[in-house]
Parts: sequence; C-alpha cells; structure tokens
Amino acid sequence: YFSGERNFDSSTTSPISNNPFIQNTDKIDARDIKISEVEKSHYAIAQKIKQLLMADAVPQSASGISADDVGVQLRVNSDIMFRHGSVDLLPEGEKVLEAVLKLMEEYNLYLVVRGHADSGETAPPYTSAWELSGARASAMVNYLVQHGVKATRMRAVSYGDTRPLKPGIDEQSRAMNRRVEFFFHRPEVMSYSVVY
Repeated sequence: YFSGERNFDSSTTSPISNNPFIQNTDKIDARDIKISEVEKSHYAIAQKIKQLLMADAVPQSASGISADDVGVQLRVNSDIMFRHGSVDLLPEGEKVLEAVLKLMEEYNLYLVVRGHADSGETAPPYTSAWELSGARASAMVNYLVQHGVKATRMRAVSYGDTRPLKPGIDEQSRAMNRRVEFFFHRPEVMSYSVVY
C-alpha cells in the first residue's frame, strides 16, 4: 500500500472485501517497513475501520474506504443511515455512528462529516439537497458531541448534489450518490491543508 498508489477507493457497487486497500492491509506489517508516522497513523486507522466493517457495523455493500496523504475516509450510503428525505437515523445508521465514536475515542483524530444528497430525495422541511445533506451532516456531528466528542475536533459540510459519484441518470446511480463521508485526519492537518 505505502509503496504503490496512495488513493484506493471502492465502488459502492462492489463489497468492501473487494477493495484493494482493505485487502492489502493484511499483508503489511507496519513494524517491518520503514514508513513515516503519518503513514503509520493511516495504517492504524484503516485497520480499525476494516475491523469495524468486517464486524458488520457498516453493511459492506453500502460502504467504501479510501486514503490519501491527508487522511482516511469511510463512505456510507445514506439510504442505510437515514429515513428517506429526513435526518431520522435508522438502526444501521446508529451502528455506523457508534463505530465512528469508537474511532474518535481511541485516536486523537479530527473528523469532517461530508453530507451528499440527491435532489429527488428532498421532502419538507428540506426544500433542497443542499439543506438535507447539511442537516444530516450536522445531525451526525451533534450525535458525536452528545456522546462526548469535543465539537472543536469536527466539522460538518454540505455538498448537496454537487459532487456525484455517478451521473444521476437512473435510480441506481442516484442512490449511489446519496452518501455520507467520514474523513478522519490528524489535528495538525487543519493548519496547513483544506480537508473539506
């Protein structure tokens, strides 16, 4: 992983077990490879996310993991997290947030929660995908704050339907675009890099 391409991503159409990033973490022993502290932290976070995913905290078919030079991202389909057109958490959504909470408690990480919605998903009181995705991102940060994570360690960002993964030409591709991204990064990144 560390000697090759640094951006591993999985499609939401394939199970997380097919993700090359996830597959390669088992083959790495961080003690035997000369890697930087940054890479070690990414490795540790990725391993922890992998454990959570494999323990079915997050449905594998509706999630993905990727990493870059700044941090590690967990992507989860909104349809398993929320009721349609609302910020009401489904039971699977609570499991996801409990897994994120464990990571935040275990590591000194900062978190950017990025909300993405589809324009066809909106319902009162949310009149746009922008409002819905922002309300969802805020609700998740609020949940974490209520469970002891300091608000200064987190950001909530709304993208609405401005950053689709796939062209929204049918219901399947629109469903893939409805997602939440949890981007975990080190505290010092805030001082020199834009992580939104």
